[in-house]
Amino acid sequence: MSAGAGALRLDRSTAEGTFSLDGQTFDVENNVLVLGDDAECLVVDAPHDLGAIAEVVGDRRVVAVVCTHAHDDHVRLAPAAGERFAAPVLLHRADLGLWTLTHPAAAPTELLEDGQVLTVAGTEVHVLHTPGHSPGSVCLYVPALETVLTGDTLFAGGPGATGRSFSDFPTIIDSIRERLLALPPATTVVPGHGGTTTVGDEAPHLQEWIDRGH
Repeated sequence: MSAGAGALRLDRSTAEGTFSLDGQTFDVENNVLVLGDDAECLVVDAPHDLGAIAEVVGDRRVVAVVCTHAHDDHVRLAPAAGERFAAPVLLHRADLGLWTLTHPAAAPTELLEDGQVLTVAGTEVHVLHTPGHSPGSVCLYVPALETVLTGDTLFAGGPGATGRSFSDFPTIIDSIRERLLALPPATTVVPGHGGTTTVGDEAPHLQEWIDRGH
């Protein structure tokens, strides 16, 4: 961490817009998540409103725009954000098919890999490939903050939706069981929509989710 840059933190706002897939469109509110210190940061997803993202970023250097998955409400502004902040746009390769539905003429700058370690403000951010909501969904685990940013893989109350194209319920359950519930119980879960929870609060409900099938 740079001298005088302050402590690592997660800054949050929200942005409203739409999500479209399989011929349907829904109104949604996404979390705007920016991870960093006073000097530099990661932008996690780029939903709806570039101004809202820029307001949270402030005058910090953006190390990268990291996409947790390629649904349009998470990546619609990713190329524009990459250009505005002069930062690379990162996406897991398994979501390139979804990405092209929104951006047929613009590719991500770099492709994420499971186990990859990103660095912001001198702190490690671990990329966990957690398919199910989409083939290339990833979560970002920040041990220094005891926090995992889960995109649309895990919410307070259960897994992300799997009823549309590119998704699979047994796969998301495996991802949650093997990758997320294996984290320390005190880990704070920050999803792409809605409020936070913890791994310990969600873990006891895994069988309930399996039994209900969503």
